Formats: sequence, C-alpha cells, structure tokens
Amino acid sequence: MSAEMIRKAPLLEVNGLVVTTTGPDGETVRLIDDVSFTVDDGEVVGIVGESGSGKSLTMLAVMGLLPYGLEVAAGSILWRGKDIVGLREQQLREIRGRDIGMIFQDPMTALNPLRRIGSQLAEAIRLHQRVPRRVARARVHDLLDTVGVKDAAKRARAYPHEWSGGMRQRAVIAMAMANDPALLIADEPTTALDVTVQAQVMRTLEKARAELSSALILITHDLGLAAQNASRMLIMYSGRIVESGSTRDIFLSPTHPYTQGLLKSRLAERDERAYAIPGNPPSPRLRPSGCAFAPRCELSRGRSVCVDARPRLELRANGSCSACHFAQELGAPVAPVGSEA
Repeated sequence: MSAEMIRKAPLLEVNGLVVTTTGPDGETVRLIDDVSFTVDDGEVVGIVGESGSGKSLTMLAVMGLLPYGLEVAAGSILWRGKDIVGLREQQLREIRGRDIGMIFQDPMTALNPLRRIGSQLAEAIRLHQRVPRRVARARVHDLLDTVGVKDAAKRARAYPHEWSGGMRQRAVIAMAMANDPALLIADEPTTALDVTVQAQVMRTLEKARAELSSALILITHDLGLAAQNASRMLIMYSGRIVESGSTRDIFLSPTHPYTQGLLKSRLAERDERAYAIPGNPPSPRLRPSGCAFAPRCELSRGRSVCVDARPRLELRANGSCSACHFAQELGAPVAPVGSEA
C-alpha cells in the first residue's frame, strides 16, 4: 500500500458522542446528542452556536471534566487513535495540560485568587515535567513574555486580582501553552473584554498556536471571530451539529436555516434593522422529536417532515454537511454521509 493511500489518523476524533444527565422525574436527558467531528494536526476549527447549544459541554467531555451528574453515555473520543472515554483520572491528568491545553472562558475562575500567577504557571509545568523550580520559574517568565506581558519577572509575583481582565486572559493562555500541547481549546476567550483587548488576546492566541504548531478549537458565539481565525467551522444547535464545512462555504453558501439566521444576526448595515432569530432554543428535556430548530424556522412553517423526522447530517457536493430536510432548496444537492460526493 502506497504512502498516499494511508490516511493519517486525526489528532482528535469524536464519534457519536452522547452526554446525559438525569432529569427531575428520573428520566434520562441527552444534553449532547450524537456529535461527531475530527481535528487534524495544526488545524483551526471554530465551534459556533448560541449559549446553551452544547459547545463548551462537548469540550468538557473531551477533557474529562464533566460536572457532577453528567456522563458520557455513548460514543468515543479518540486522542491520537486511542479512546480516552473511561480512562482513570490519573491517566486523564497525563493528557490534560500536557497534550491538550484548555483556555477557559472566565480567567478569574480558572486562576486561584490566593496564589501568585507565577506560582500557578510553575505548578502547571512541574506537574508534567520533572524540572527544578528555577527552571520552571524561567519557563514562566518566557511564557509571560511570549503572550505579551512586559516585565514578566515582576508581574509573575502579582495575584490575579492585580491584573486586568485582558492580562488575566493572557496568563490563562500562557498556562495552556506551558507544556507545548498538540491541541489548544479556547472557550470564548474574548468574552467580557472590550473590542481593543479582544483583538490583542486573539493575536496573542494565534501567536501561541503558531509557536507551538498546535491545533486549535475556538469555541465562540461570534461568527466573525470564527471567520477570522478558523479554516473550518462546526455549527451547533441544541446539543447537535447542524452544519459543518470550510469557513468559506459556511459564509458563502450556508444550507441550514439556523446558520443563515446566525449570519443575518451579525451587525446590520447602517440603514438596516438588526435581525434576531425568533423564539428560543428548546430545553434538552423538551427537545422536539423531529428537527430541534423547526419551531423557530421560517422555512419549516409546520411541515410534517420537520415535526416528525429528525434530519440527518448530510454531505454536500462541496464537502460540507447540513442537517436540514430542505438543504437542497438552500444550496447544493446533498447525499448521505459516507456516499461519494
């Protein structure tokens, strides 16, 4: 078999992931429902959707950090070809921080307010590397310098509350970089930051990713932010992926009404009224048996197929996928996933 015929395994491969919890009446509630995707070495993937769509929860499942009461009920999470679902905590700790670094949404909760920032970064290094304290300290100063913190040796002695929001986010990025991970997961890294600081943080994140040659998963509700940074996008709604494809295809020819609604919801031109998708996402307990987006979809208009049948994620001729019964009306013809496009 030639080298060209041997497909390199993805860095991360998630197949049929289902995350459940128990409802108040003892029923099983699917929070993440049959999610599948891959991430290759060095790739930047954006995961986009409204709050509550399951973006962060999917990544917490990947990290083995699901909150108490939630569990992976089905599916696999393959890291470099090895299924990490069900690994013992000690085994997961060897992957977290070393192979996968996560940048959490709120740096104030990610950092210990009672410990100096330099001490926390040094601990992240020494957990995975057997190095003397002085070596770890030097590495901390290099990391802070890399993410744009001036006078790193002095600033490392400060506590989190003594840093601004943007600076704390840089510290969290530095912590995620500490052990040269192959994958960085950034969960809403610019939330609650003003526009100028957002741009600075994203430049810092891209510099960190480039320096490590690592892959990046960017979780965001901001399509514009994903467009500027990701080569491929996954659109999530109500715990499921409803559309995926290259960033170019998502923006130029979206074939799911939810994606179209998100695009229309971006800031309108000067003389246009802002658009908002009508209604609200369903509670996981009350998710419709058919298309979860049907109650909010202008294209559905009560069509029985939308109410009765859950649409499958289907492969379009250009390689993107859409989970809409009427994707053909919205764009290129579709074919079932697995068939030839």
